[in-house]
Amino acid sequence: MSVYKLGLTGSIGMGKSTTASMFRDAGIPVFDSDAVVHELYGPGGKAVPFIEAAFPGCIENGAVSRAKLSAALASDPGGFDRLNAIVHPLVAQTRHEFLRQAELEGEALVVFDIPLLFETGGEAGVDGVLVVTAPAEIQRDRVLARDGMTLAKYNQILSRQTPDAEKRLRADFIIDTSEGLEAARKAVDDLISKLKRRTNQASD
Repeated sequence: MSVYKLGLTGSIGMGKSTTASMFRDAGIPVFDSDAVVHELYGPGGKAVPFIEAAFPGCIENGAVSRAKLSAALASDPGGFDRLNAIVHPLVAQTRHEFLRQAELEGEALVVFDIPLLFETGGEAGVDGVLVVTAPAEIQRDRVLARDGMTLAKYNQILSRQTPDAEKRLRADFIIDTSEGLEAARKAVDDLISKLKRRTNQASD
């Protein structure tokens, strides 16, 4: 039986991380690309020597200093392409290992939690895409409530993300997280049931 690979994405403040947790709570394996990047940036992480070479002075105590890297990227717009060329292949390798383990364990469904799924062409590697969304004013209020967030920083982040309207047009499934946690959890449970049925039918 093949594993159904569901890509989970959504713009900042849309509730993607909370939705990913709901899949985990339901027993679905979730590949968290942000957590993988955190590990790659950490002490002894595989990305550390490559980032040191590409962005000298951004390493502290054997790990990537996100503050220094952010400062370097702010003054070097082309730096994002260099950084992506380092990080994305390492993330892809880890994702391949995650999927292989899920296949060995006979999982019917896995979730790839990838914030920049469309921006990096990641939709080509999944069977379907779930986009989490919310009205723009709710998104803005959620993000600006975060510690250290400013309107300028928020707008800069949005400028690097595929617009929410385009994400929804390209999605196979959509969950609106503005309707409350219970509604979102029911939508997640319904989608899990639907995708597991589809996978089981395909294997019959």
